[in-house]
Amino acid sequence: MVVLRKTSLLVFFLFLLLLLESTFEQQTSSLDEKSALLLLRSSLGLRSRDWPVKGNPCLNWNGIKCDQNGRVTKINISGFRRTRIGNQNPEFSVGSLVNLTRLASFNASRFYLPGPIPALFGSSLLTLEVLDLSSCSITGTIPESLTRLSHLKVLDLSKNAINGDIPLSLTSLQNLSILDLSSNSVFGSIPANIGALSKLQRLNLSRNTLTSSIPPSLGDLSVLIDLDLSFNGMSGSVPSDLKGLRNLQTLVIAGNRLSGSLPPDLFSLLSKLQIIDFRGSGFIGALPSRLWSLPELKFLDISGNHFSDMLPNTTVSFDSTVSMLNISGNMFYGNLTLLLTRFQVVDLSENYFEGKVPDFVPTRASLSNNCLQGPEKQRKLSDCTLFYSKKGLTFNNFGQHEEKKSSKTSWLSHTKIVILAAVGGSILLMLILIVLPITVSFCVRRRNRSSTSNHPRGRHNGVGPLPPDETLPSRGGVSINFGSLGSSFTYQQLLNATKEFSDSNLIKKGQSGDLFKGVLENGVQIVVKRISLESTKNNEAYLTELDFFSRFAHPRIIPFVGKSLESATHKFLVYKYMLNRDLPSSLFYKSNSLVDNGLRSLDWITRLKIALGVAEGLAYLHHDCSPSVVHRYEKPFLLLFFYFQDTISSSLILSLPMFTKGYSSK
Repeated sequence: MVVLRKTSLLVFFLFLLLLLESTFEQQTSSLDEKSALLLLRSSLGLRSRDWPVKGNPCLNWNGIKCDQNGRVTKINISGFRRTRIGNQNPEFSVGSLVNLTRLASFNASRFYLPGPIPALFGSSLLTLEVLDLSSCSITGTIPESLTRLSHLKVLDLSKNAINGDIPLSLTSLQNLSILDLSSNSVFGSIPANIGALSKLQRLNLSRNTLTSSIPPSLGDLSVLIDLDLSFNGMSGSVPSDLKGLRNLQTLVIAGNRLSGSLPPDLFSLLSKLQIIDFRGSGFIGALPSRLWSLPELKFLDISGNHFSDMLPNTTVSFDSTVSMLNISGNMFYGNLTLLLTRFQVVDLSENYFEGKVPDFVPTRASLSNNCLQGPEKQRKLSDCTLFYSKKGLTFNNFGQHEEKKSSKTSWLSHTKIVILAAVGGSILLMLILIVLPITVSFCVRRRNRSSTSNHPRGRHNGVGPLPPDETLPSRGGVSINFGSLGSSFTYQQLLNATKEFSDSNLIKKGQSGDLFKGVLENGVQIVVKRISLESTKNNEAYLTELDFFSRFAHPRIIPFVGKSLESATHKFLVYKYMLNRDLPSSLFYKSNSLVDNGLRSLDWITRLKIALGVAEGLAYLHHDCSPSVVHRYEKPFLLLFFYFQDTISSSLILSLPMFTKGYSSK
């Protein structure tokens, strides 16, 4: 009995010792990780308002997430600012990250990190699942060490100055779901075995200098949703293997040096496609017939190619609330068909369509430089006749058909016309000689009588030009470049970001839409405008706003992040969130204290910078945009701030909530 009691006590003390040791190790690890974070704070020059020295990193530091044991798992410094001292000599100095052995996510997007990517990301941070270094001013090449991150799911290196090839070993990252290398200087070819990334859902290699052909193995990415290879120097034809991308929703290969015609079966299995952008890619021939019957298609831009085909005369029953078609700058011909009823915004300019314009053609259609009967600014008769003759067809001569006659009949008719013209001309000349003097005499006498009367000056008698405000509405077309409209979000993504558009996230209700604050999965803060299509005015306004942001961008205009157009009843526009609220919130702030080198109120120097910023923004809208944008909502609450800077150019952003035709905000 005594032995048993001693044994129990011994076991209890051993358990207590192990528990204390485990607790000590956790505390030691937490202290080591806090020390690592303090070193990171110092090396990057972060401000105390974001990472206070005396606070608990897991509880009080912005962008830090920890597990239940207090170990750091996520770091998000996206959009953070350095202190003034940190700005004096900024470096990509993140060596202390090696002590964060459970780090799963590192997001430094839009934080200035000049220099190459350190090798430690691949050699030491083997638990990383998310690495977002977009818009960080990174240089150098993509390090081979990144290929050791076997758990990596998201790799975003977009909008930097990275050069060199895409490492072939990058395809060993079997868990990768998002790969974004866009807007860099990457050259060479796309790895031939890119299809090995079996879990890849989004691939963006746009705006680089890739010069290879499109690898057929891309067709093996069966779960791929978005593919963007636009604005490179790729050559060759589109491989028919791409028909294997059964889940693809966005296909953008615009602005390359491709050639040949599209494979006839390219779209045979791509039933989920919503956005297709092939503009300016050098394609020829006819379009695959399956293209016109894609059930989810909402945007099609094949402008600036050499497609030559007739539109099929078919109707479809699919939703057309947001469908947009741009086939301008090709060689389409024939009559306008019922197919156009599917699309809401249409650009058919710079083709060879003939005949009358049917009533079912959308009112926003652009029809210039065709061979149509009725609209202005059409091609010359000789150009249309030549084009149709090369096709073995007869042009309808703008609706003025001529009967074919024998050469003898034609000669006789010509002789009759000459004789009749001579006789008619002589009679007309005699009438002019007789009537003209009488008419002149009558007008002179009437003028003299009128000069003695007392009619009031300036009376409008209904004859002559209309006043300026009585002009007739013009019929114009809108071609929206979706390739420059940021990301395409799903409705579910925006639901998650805004907590299902809860009242706690509501910023403001407006006539053109309700504004909600949100946070994306990568930690980026956004503002989502939810627009109801129940109002015809809203339906017009959001399309014009999309058109504006596809054409114009300026540091004084709120950055457009993306859109979600999949819903039939609501549309969603996504903007960058401005941290320092609007002008009245800062203008009437009473405190004059300085905290962490940031201005808490508006001194007179800052107010001068704001005035200059407003002037720059309005000058751009009024004078640099074509057509000019007249923004009539210059109210203080529409002027938003990201942060203040002690430079001539403040970070004032002009918020443009609504546009109408002609880009005149009412």
